[in-house]
Amino acid sequence: MSRTTLDLWVGLFVALGFAALVFLAVKVGSYAGASGGTTYAVEAAFDNIGGLKARAPVKSAGVVVGRVGAIHFDSHSYRAIVRLDLDGRYEFPADTSAAILTSGLLGEQYIGLDPGADGEVLKDGSKLQITQSAVVLEKLIGQFMFNKAAETPPPAQ
Repeated sequence: MSRTTLDLWVGLFVALGFAALVFLAVKVGSYAGASGGTTYAVEAAFDNIGGLKARAPVKSAGVVVGRVGAIHFDSHSYRAIVRLDLDGRYEFPADTSAAILTSGLLGEQYIGLDPGADGEVLKDGSKLQITQSAVVLEKLIGQFMFNKAAETPPPAQ
């Protein structure tokens, strides 16, 4: 094998490796790309969003129906306001509820939508009235420890 052929194979291998790294970086970064579809924005207020981040998925029945567009703090109500950018192909009843859920035990957080039964549908600029904040693991452990300590009878003397 000549030197130029060997250089060509090494260059091809390096280019394929670089392309694989770019592909993985895009997948891990949850980059949706230019879908070209229309979206509509809906807002939801949460007491605690935990580790929810912008671009997190919004799912209904396990299907990704949108992304978290933005998160900001409302200084009047002291709640986190989350803008959900929902795919225009999907319509949800006006009484849809939103909950912050976790994929697996220590996985990423996402918003789960649970459709209601209202005849009207959500429109651009609608606000979700029923929300459930993120479950904070530290609070659960603290409550469990406090309850166990309260159940323990005092030592006999």
